[in-house]
Amino acid sequence: MIVAALLAFGLGAPESAEARGKRSDSSASSRKKSKSKSKSKKSARSSKRSRRHRSKGGEYGANARQDELRTEPLEKPSGKLWVRAENTGEELEVNIYKPDGSFDETSLAKLDEMWRCLRTGKIRAVRPELYEQISRMQDHFDGKQIQLVSGFRFAERSSSRHFHASAGDFRIKDVSIREAYDFAKTLDAGGMGLGIYPRSQFIHVDFRAPGEPSYRWTDYSPPSGGKSKSKKSKSKRKTGRTQPARRPTS
Repeated sequence: MIVAALLAFGLGAPESAEARGKRSDSSASSRKKSKSKSKSKKSARSSKRSRRHRSKGGEYGANARQDELRTEPLEKPSGKLWVRAENTGEELEVNIYKPDGSFDETSLAKLDEMWRCLRTGKIRAVRPELYEQISRMQDHFDGKQIQLVSGFRFAERSSSRHFHASAGDFRIKDVSIREAYDFAKTLDAGGMGLGIYPRSQFIHVDFRAPGEPSYRWTDYSPPSGGKSKSKKSKSKRKTGRTQPARRPTS
């Protein structure tokens, strides 16, 4: 009678270890399937979003993961920079360091001139750390020429690192943008922005504002076409500078 009563109330003999094991395995399998489906959906959404941005010429990106950032100290670069400005045809070979290892203000000033805003002709001191990173990249790729697409942009929105003279868009001669971009990522110990532009064929390297995390993005925007190059080239002549630029404070 007692057994019958227990069965009536849904109670019975204690579950065996074998039964518990089967139930546990079934539950774990169910969780794995659920996670797998979730990952598949996320992957599908990411792939769909990538195709949509690619077809529309848009941009997508995300903060860099902590495990992607460099943990070892960076070696000091040679300081050599061989740069050609794509929009003006100007070319420059300098070393950003003096023989004692300190920054050469005259060399920095020459680079600042090349980095000037082509739309307004204004010049601002570029963060020397940016020049150092680009020198490291040039060292890595056997001294191949840096082809500058865009530097300081005074007319840019204030949230842009171009506006703050801490960014550069460029390609490296005879080096694929994917290879250049992948190497640039190995230099990021935190606080850098790295973008790749497959259709315009250049990469973007910048230093973020203090406290901002590293960011990565891909932009499928088409080339601008450069219809007003001649006007930009003329405007930049109006505001020259003979003294080395002051170093930025922000």
